[in-house]
Formats: sequence, C-alpha cells, structure tokens
Amino acid sequence: MATEHIGHKYAGFRAMTEGTDDDWRLIGGELQRFANELPHRLIASLQLLRGDHCGFPIDRLEHCLQTATRACQAGRDEEYVVCALLHDIGDTLGPYNHADVAAIIVRPFVSAENYWMVKHHAIFQGYYFFHHLGLDRDMREKFRSHSCFERTEEFCRVFDQVAFDPDFKSMSLEAFEPMLRRVFRRPRKSIYVSEAAT
Repeated sequence: MATEHIGHKYAGFRAMTEGTDDDWRLIGGELQRFANELPHRLIASLQLLRGDHCGFPIDRLEHCLQTATRACQAGRDEEYVVCALLHDIGDTLGPYNHADVAAIIVRPFVSAENYWMVKHHAIFQGYYFFHHLGLDRDMREKFRSHSCFERTEEFCRVFDQVAFDPDFKSMSLEAFEPMLRRVFRRPRKSIYVSEAAT
C-alpha cells in the first residue's frame, strides 16, 4: 500500500516481491515525470564541459556547440543535430570511453544509424590525430564495410574535427533546448516501455 510523506506518495513495499499494481502505477507515473526532465539534465551535464579545455583551443562545451551549429547550418535534421550536440557529453564521466557513454544516452531516442555514428565517432575522429600519439589512425578501417561508415566519416570530417575554432560563432546552448525536448520526448525503444506505447 502506498504511503504519503510531506505531500509525496511512495510505494509501500520493502522488497519488490511485495509490490502491488497500485505501487507500480505510482512508480511508473513518477518515472514518466522524471524522464520528462531528461533534456534539462542533459543541458546541466553539457554545462559541466564549460571551462574544460584539456589543452584544446576552446572548451569542450564550445566544441559541442560548434559541432551542432555546423550540423544545423548544413540543414541536418533535429535528431542529427542533437546527436552532434551530445556526442562528447560523456567526457566528464567516461574520459576513456566517452563515445560509449554518449551513445547509451541517445540510443532509446534516435535511429540505429545515428546511434552507431555517436558510438563510433571517437574511432573515426582518431584518423585526424591518433598518429601523433603513436596510435593507429586507420583504426576506423575495420568498419569500412559497415553501412554507417560513410555517415560517421562525414560527421567527423565535416562537423566534428573542424569544431575547434575560437572565432566561430556558435548557437547558444539554450537555442538547442527545444530540439532536445522534441528528440527526447518519447523513447523509440526501451525495456521500460511497451511496444504498444511507442
């Protein structure tokens, strides 16, 4: 049975095996409210990149804004632009696998092609600098036969690797918020959402 504390309702169980339909309807409603604020939390996470230059000519937030602005100016659709904006959001918590972190965040909301592009962009971006670090710049070649190779190669070449220009005029982070809200409005695929609801 649900309990109430200072105007908030909570499920009444101490173990999941004790949960009732009412408990889980309550939790499902709360999950939906929490999920609706994901764009706000994504913006807050992007703001953590402000001031973090890590040796680059611009900070990581400006790099994300430049990448997304360039994609927007090139007429890419909102989903692609949002992927461009979020492609490096994983830098704060995943400095050694930031592309994986970003890809997992966008996966329920974007096409398989855009998910693959975000997930693999770090390997494709390596073409432009891995050789300076003693790494294989052609690491991306193992994916040459993949249907998303050209898409990811183009993303890195046209939008990502050029987005370190201190003189470039980016759109503001706030300008991207409506796009974030539309793209993250409803997941396409999630174990927590029935297929009938998507």
